[in-house]
Amino acid sequence: MDRNRVIGAAKETKGAVKEAVGKVTGDAKLRADGRADKAEGKTQNAIGGALDTMRDALKK
Repeated sequence: MDRNRVIGAAKETKGAVKEAVGKVTGDAKLRADGRADKAEGKTQNAIGGALDTMRDALKK
């Protein structure tokens, strides 16, 4: 498993928490920051998945 996948998943979780806290407290900036963190995490996770796929293909 690529390091980017692990870090991306952590960022997604962090973003989800920030977004939820922002929603509960009514803090629009915190919600927006949470959504941005989630998007960044999903992108990094996808990059890690692509790298895993390429690595697996090269091993065969």
